[in-house]
Amino acid sequence: METIVLKLTKTQIQTLIEHYQSKKITTKAPYVTFAAKSNQTTITVYTSQKVMFQGQQANLEAQKWSTTLPEKKATKKTQPARTQLPENLAQLPFIGSDEVGNGSYFGPLVVCAAFAGPEHFAALKDLGVKDSKLLTDTQILTMAPKIKKLLPYKELIVMPEKYNEIQPQYNAVRMKVALHNQAVCLLEPLVSKADGILIDQFTPEKNYRKYLAMETTSPTLPLYFVTKGEQYHLAVASASIICRATFLTTLSTLSKEAGITLPSGAGAKSDDVAAQLISRFGVDVLTRYAKLHFANTKKAIQKATH
Repeated sequence: METIVLKLTKTQIQTLIEHYQSKKITTKAPYVTFAAKSNQTTITVYTSQKVMFQGQQANLEAQKWSTTLPEKKATKKTQPARTQLPENLAQLPFIGSDEVGNGSYFGPLVVCAAFAGPEHFAALKDLGVKDSKLLTDTQILTMAPKIKKLLPYKELIVMPEKYNEIQPQYNAVRMKVALHNQAVCLLEPLVSKADGILIDQFTPEKNYRKYLAMETTSPTLPLYFVTKGEQYHLAVASASIICRATFLTTLSTLSKEAGITLPSGAGAKSDDVAAQLISRFGVDVLTRYAKLHFANTKKAIQKATH
């Protein structure tokens, strides 16, 4: 499915709404002023004056509203490397993106993109938002719902079953690039003013852009990368806290379902718990709770069969 986002004038948007009025659909999504479905494509108008075209014919529909839109083969923009971060980054309105669960054998992979600008900074600081690694699980679970009410955000949760389904085609890095990109692209239309996107770096920028080129869409804002991004901008710190809270609550739910506490991480304790699950229910049960390509799977099978 293809996704294209255009920034249109108020006059263009009014004309677009009139054009699609007969194909209007109902939506309760935030920041949306109008939505329609035409030619296998969903057209969504946001309060930021951005319009998202999403579907099999997105490029054709979008071309009706932008004479500058390139042909389909040229819709991907190759942005130059941006190794140097903007000055006063922490004070700028930015989208930040982070993920949690990639290194844990049990539980989901969660990716979140959040927007924070000067209008949010004081409230976020009052909440105590900072690097999630410096917060307790209790603090994170308390803080995340408050951040969600304060900031525009988009969160993607890949449960173990889905993860195992797509993992053979997507290595760990490509999967994360695809998820970060999707979260950011879904959030962009909700944000009226942002100076860029800061990705909490998990792979060299060149490698990220290599996998980004495989996606059907990419962000319109400049991309920046830095390790420990939570320390550079409150948007990344907020995204990290949201991710962590979702990971913890989901892992807890899966533990109750499995009848055993599923640990975070990928250490020896994970091997032991996986072996217990195999002994009780058979090896196929791991598909529902664990990321099968981890080395823990082989270790657990050996433990359970000896």
